Amino acid sequence: MFPPVIHPLLVHFPIVFLLASSATALAYLHWQTRPELRILTWWMLPAGWLSLLVTIITGIIDQGGLPPDAPYRGILNLHTTSGLLLALLYGDLLYRGWLHWSRLRSGTEKPGRQVVTGDFLDQPGRKWPLTIQLLLGIALVMWSGWLGGELVYIWQVNVGP
Repeated sequence: MFPPVIHPLLVHFPIVFLLASSATALAYLHWQTRPELRILTWWMLPAGWLSLLVTIITGIIDQGGLPPDAPYRGILNLHTTSGLLLALLYGDLLYRGWLHWSRLRSGTEKPGRQVVTGDFLDQPGRKWPLTIQLLLGIALVMWSGWLGGELVYIWQVNVGP
């Protein structure tokens, strides 16, 4: 007997947090450099990433009760892969932001390394690479959600009897 299916209860949290974090970061980068947008970005990004990790774990647990030779296995594998790619993509952003913040807080300068000032989002030369990464993240969240919807609404995966 497997535990109750928990994954569908949690999927909404990373979707909302990651999309909202990406939207506020893009607004900060391209619309107005208001501190409120930067603060919202950095508060929602860790919440989205942590909830994504919990959602991935529960998804892997929930798929344990599924038949290994099911006809939807290809879509399920793509859905799992897209979740792991999201964890890497947003984890990279979170890690680089944390690294910048920790260098800023330490106040130490190392030879050959540029002086760290301001916020990670404000660094010169990062606007367009960050924009591409955020847009890729948004597209990946939507694709992963679409694949999850296919599994539930088309294939009836883990839908009650």
